[in-house]
Amino acid sequence: MSKPKQTKIEMVRALLAQPKGTSLAAICSATGWQPHSARAALSGLRKAGYTVERTATDEGTTDSAVYRIIATPGSAT
Repeated sequence: MSKPKQTKIEMVRALLAQPKGTSLAAICSATGWQPHSARAALSGLRKAGYTVERTATDEGTTDSAVYRIIATPGSAT
């Protein structure tokens, strides 16, 4: 049997689940999405019950933020 195809939102969840998180640019690169689409996906994950943390880096620009999942739906927070 072949392995099921990984969806783009599953790729985004995997990137966000990394201990160090991921940048918006990395999400765009992995999925081929434009930045506004990547931000919409983050909003969709939040609406689905994921807690997505945004941390600004030293540069202070909006493109330098790091995102990561800190809680999943149904987990105790």
